[in-house]
Amino acid sequence: MFAIINGLIHIGTGEVIDNGTVLIKNGKIEKCGTDIQIPDVYAVIDAAGKTVTPGLIDVHTHLGVHEAGLGREGQDFNETSSAITPQVRALDGINPLETGFEDARAAGITTVQIMPGSANVLGGEMVTRKTVGPAADDNVLRNPSGMKAAMGENPKRLHGEKGKMPTTRMGVAAMLRENLIKAQNYKNRSGKTENERNLGLENLVKVLDKEIPLRVHAHRADDILTVLRIREEFGIDVTIEHCTEGHKIADRIAASGVRVSVGPTMSTRSKVELADKGWHTLRSLADAGVPFSLTTDHPVIGIEYLPASAILAVKHGLTEQQALQAITLNAARHLGVEDRVGSIESGKDADVVIWDGDPFDLRTTVTATYINGELV
Repeated sequence: MFAIINGLIHIGTGEVIDNGTVLIKNGKIEKCGTDIQIPDVYAVIDAAGKTVTPGLIDVHTHLGVHEAGLGREGQDFNETSSAITPQVRALDGINPLETGFEDARAAGITTVQIMPGSANVLGGEMVTRKTVGPAADDNVLRNPSGMKAAMGENPKRLHGEKGKMPTTRMGVAAMLRENLIKAQNYKNRSGKTENERNLGLENLVKVLDKEIPLRVHAHRADDILTVLRIREEFGIDVTIEHCTEGHKIADRIAASGVRVSVGPTMSTRSKVELADKGWHTLRSLADAGVPFSLTTDHPVIGIEYLPASAILAVKHGLTEQQALQAITLNAARHLGVEDRVGSIESGKDADVVIWDGDPFDLRTTVTATYINGELV
């Protein structure tokens, strides 16, 4: 049990408390505010002149399944033997001792979603966990937290070069529809015995039943619109991952109510789908009222640059609170874990970061990161 006192507290909701106090008990936020009486048994951490924020969240990473510095041996994020692999689970490929997790904690990042890559039309299940723990299933917040799908050039290129479907955007969309229909038939089957199981279709039924969203890699505006059509056809929940050309159809995305993750905007224009990549996308989405999060797509951009991405977003038109919420509370909502993390509010997990100055100044560093009330 301890108290953080005298800090400038960014709650994560848009509220900022000057000279505030955070009480932490049994790994949870007990209270947050001003004029809070601190029990005698609580240790006290003085954050005078410092800033306190919720633990940061990166909604789209390949931490632990695409390990830095290992080459092929550390690349467990794309099961490229088939374009359709909904049966695989990112949780089974995570090395939780990869150095990226340490980098994340040092940068104040306490929660991440870890997902398969975008080589396949259907890539498998993803998991949302905290950035600490020696086992992959330590500190899991949601498993599964989504089903990965991908539109556009990646599945076209990887499987088309093998002479296999899909070779076109039409083929990508057709394969996605075909497998959702197979899952519908599997769900509605009759006269089958309990032993006749199909793991991939079972996982897709979770999407049809809205237990998890279909999280779809889509850069171009036309691919995003295809995802929105398929969403309507099957009545499923989706998120748009990357949303590089989201600014071109921001009003359409806003009308759909779909959440998006944007990034890694700090990366280069390494392929044709990124030709119109830029920070202007975020401003357009914000102006249209689209709920968005920021991502590094680690290791495309190192996860430690998530705070820098937020700073650059502010430089190019977001408010500080919009940028902060894109890596805290809005990110938690994107992942469906906002009841646990994303803001410094009573009852939530004590995932808290102390900074030695303004988090939106690149010269500022993290002095302490707490996960579940433990200094990590």
